[in-house]
Order: sequence, then structure tokens, then C-alpha cells
Amino acid sequence: MAQANTQQAKTQFGYRRHPDQDRPGQSAAEHPVVVVGAGPVGLSLAIDLAQRGQRVVLLDDADRIGEGSRAICFSKRSLEYWDRLGVGDRMVEKGVVWSVGRIFHGESQLYQFNLLPEDGHKRPAFINLQQYYAEAYLVDRISDLPEIDLRWRNKVTALEQRNDSVALTIETPEGAYRLHAQYVVACDGARSSLRRMVGAEFAGQVFEDQFLIADVKMTAEFPTERWFWFDPPFHAGRSALLHRQPDDVWRIDLQLNRFADPVVEKKPENVRPRIARMLGHDKFEFEWISLYKFQCRRMDRFLHGRVIFAGDSAHQVSPFGARGANSGLEDAENLSWKLDRVLRGTSPASLLESYHVERSLAADENIRESTRSTDFMAPNSHQEARLRKAVLSLAKETEFGKRMVNGGRLSVPCSYDSPLSSPDAEAWRGGPLPGSSMLDAPVGEQAYLTDAFRRGGTDFTLLSFSNGAAIDAPDGVKDIRIGGEGGLADPSGLVAKRYDAEPDTAYLLRPDGYVAARFRHPTRAAIVAALSRAQGLN
Repeated sequence: MAQANTQQAKTQFGYRRHPDQDRPGQSAAEHPVVVVGAGPVGLSLAIDLAQRGQRVVLLDDADRIGEGSRAICFSKRSLEYWDRLGVGDRMVEKGVVWSVGRIFHGESQLYQFNLLPEDGHKRPAFINLQQYYAEAYLVDRISDLPEIDLRWRNKVTALEQRNDSVALTIETPEGAYRLHAQYVVACDGARSSLRRMVGAEFAGQVFEDQFLIADVKMTAEFPTERWFWFDPPFHAGRSALLHRQPDDVWRIDLQLNRFADPVVEKKPENVRPRIARMLGHDKFEFEWISLYKFQCRRMDRFLHGRVIFAGDSAHQVSPFGARGANSGLEDAENLSWKLDRVLRGTSPASLLESYHVERSLAADENIRESTRSTDFMAPNSHQEARLRKAVLSLAKETEFGKRMVNGGRLSVPCSYDSPLSSPDAEAWRGGPLPGSSMLDAPVGEQAYLTDAFRRGGTDFTLLSFSNGAAIDAPDGVKDIRIGGEGGLADPSGLVAKRYDAEPDTAYLLRPDGYVAARFRHPTRAAIVAALSRAQGLN
């Protein structure tokens, strides 16, 4: 890193001694959940569990928000999740909203795309926001939740699995102490120490090409869009990326030779002329400089006894496509309601197996897409290079050629082939499938379906439409009705359209906003059966 960001200097936290460290002899405090790692995934998971009434100990071996902007692109799905955690507005207000991207070859634009071309969504396709802001806002939210005990400079140094708990040894500036937890969630990143402690492999592919990241502060007239170049005139034979961030900071990625010396390339005096050639001037200051290689890896299993892995500790992808942090947040959202039910005893521990099934499917999809992007951006063979050259040439003349160009497919929610989903019993023309994410739409002035979903509970929801007979939701299931007396409005007709709402239509939504089942002619018995399946009870 070239220099520290001033924002980060303000977000250092002090170590404090906890009464758990003063327990006599070999006795250790017992806790329901210990989350290790206070990055976006660990912080979000802790908040989610706390809002469900669970007490959480959150440990981090550092005493500050992470250095550098790191992850900056947060998806619509992540923003909807953060809405439910009470921080969505703050993220969007600070972030840079965007949906349009442009792909260039040399000096010419090949095509542009819009990730959210239609109206009727509360949240934008993406915001750009430095990770240190996201983490700071999540830490602020934790200060409102007494259920979370956030302990800085607490490093897990040993782990012992037991039949009914996990024993942790934790090192602090004042010595070591022990904790017992019913479950431990490892959110401690790509270099996860807990992954090593359980003896798990982290298999996959490390690509040889290197990429330079430079966050530069400057005043510029570039539009708020994602710009990606193949073979730009300022960086011949390689690729480049430009993104706007808050505070007049711009993210620039430059592909380097695979044999480039990382120590030499990161020196500001060597980076400056590269950036100056790109911008046509040198009126900028460095905020952060880093260098990385693409890595696409994952654990074979995300569950190891009572230790559960999420985010980069479980899987890692290249940064092009914004699939890293967003996928980790989807891990947290998927896990929180399941772990809550298991801790309460309302679902068996086997429900947690569905976390591994669903999120490993998502990891495979993200790795597959990320690998394809990497192979196109940085060909590994003469044949791959020839293919890319042919595709880029076709893209100048044809629409199908444009669709083949891969400058990083942007993150979208994964659809699950899940044991928790009930298959359709009737014909559908459209609407979200079982195992896919719910769709947003307006339900009145300045109100959206995602708002109604998050209000008044954190459990299952029955979404039904007034053009059919009313079906009482089973106990513990929230009821959202569209239209009719007492129901929510559908002024634009987009709810009915997006959910293919013929008479009697109803959807059973999981606590994470995924479709568990859908019905053309729902009966209470059919809803109860689908609910039981989605809760892991049969």
C-alpha cells in the first residue's frame, strides 16, 4: 500500500478486557455463536443473528477497519440484505450509484450494457463504495445491538471440536483465554487460520497474470459508469478498468505481465507514469496501491462439524465481476436464518447441510464465471489468444460477437437446486422459480415489496394476490397480500407481472427472500407441506 487513507485513520478501535478472561482455572464461558472475522460478511452475519434474538460474540484479530478500498461494488441483492439489517440507506447515500457499463477495444467502444434497464426497483443495480465505509457503517449498527459483543485484538489460535460445542483458545494483548461455542462461523478471509485448524483444503486455480490496483484521488469528468478496455492505447496489449468511488476517488485496474516484480510495480514512482498515460495528466494523488493475481478456489465442504465457513474463507474468486464480497453477503443471509432455527430447536441440525448444498452451488457458479472472464481477459495459450482476437473483431460488426466478449460478468443472485424447495405442481409462464430470489416491485408511493417483506418479522412469508380466495397463513408465517381490502397496492401492475399472478397465485418466501414454493391454487395443506420441507423438517 502506498499510503493510508484518512478515513481509515479514524476507524481504529481499542482493545478492552472482557470478564470472560477472568474466569478461574480451566473454566470457559459458554456462548451460542462465535463469529470470527469482522469484515463485511462477519459483521453482517452477526447483525442478522442479533436481529433474530441470538447473542453473538464477534472476534477480530485487528483493531481497525481494513486498509484500502478493497471490495467496492455492492449489488442490488446485497443492498436489499443491508436494508433488512438497517444500514441500506446509509450505504446508498454514501455510495456512487451505477448501472451502465462500456466495453472498449483500443480507442473504439464495442458496446454498452445496462444492468437494470427497467424501473420499479427500490435499489440500483450496483453502488460503488469503499469497503472501509461499509465496514464502518456495519460497526456503527452493531453499537445499537446489545446482543453482539465485538472484541477487537482477539485472535483465535487453537480450536477443538467437541460433541456439543467448539472450544476456542484466544490470544489477546493481555494473554490467552478460552471460550466454548455451540457453533463457530469462520469469516476470517482467504488466508483463514480456522480453515487450517480444521485441516481443510482450499483447492482451485491460481492464474499467473497480475493486476495492479490503484485508487487515485482526482477531479474528473468521466461519467459514473464501469469502463473496461481491451488493448487500450495507453496500455497496449493488456486490459484496464475504471470505476468511480465516493470522495473523488477512482479505482483503476491495469493488467501486468505475469513476470512483473510485485515489489517494483507497486512503487508509486513506477505506478504514476502508467496512470498518467491513461488519464492524460498527472494531477492525482494515490489513496491505495496493491497488486494481485486471480484466484478461483473453494473448500470441498463449508461445514466442518460445528465450524461453518462463509465468505472468502470458504471460496475465493477474481475481483472482476464483483462476485467476492457479494457472494459472501449471500452466504451470511443464507446461513443466519438456518442457524437461528437450529439454535432455537425449531429445525434439526441437518438444516445446516442445506447451507453447504446451496452456497457451494453458488460458489461453483461464481468460480465458473470468474474463470471464463479470466481466460478471456488474460489468455493462457496461443489458441485462447487467437479466439479472443477473433471475438473482439466480430464484436465490432455483429451482435452475437458482442455477447461473446467477456470483461467480467457482473454478480447476480444464484438460483438453487435445493432440497428445501418444493417443485411446481402447475404450469407457469414466468415469475421467480422455487430456489430463486424474490423480485422487487412498487406497492404504493415510495414503497416497495422488499420493504413489506422485511417489516414485521424475520421468518417465512406468504405472498398472495387478491384475485383469488384468501388462504390463512400457517402459524409463524407472515402474510403479505397484494390488492383487495387491507392489501398492498400494485399501482404499476409490476408485482402481478413479475410474479405471473393469475387468480389464486401465492408464493411461500423463505426468511432470506428466496422462493420456497409457489401455488396456482394454494391449499393450507399444500402450504404447510412446503413450509415443513423448507424448514428441513421432512
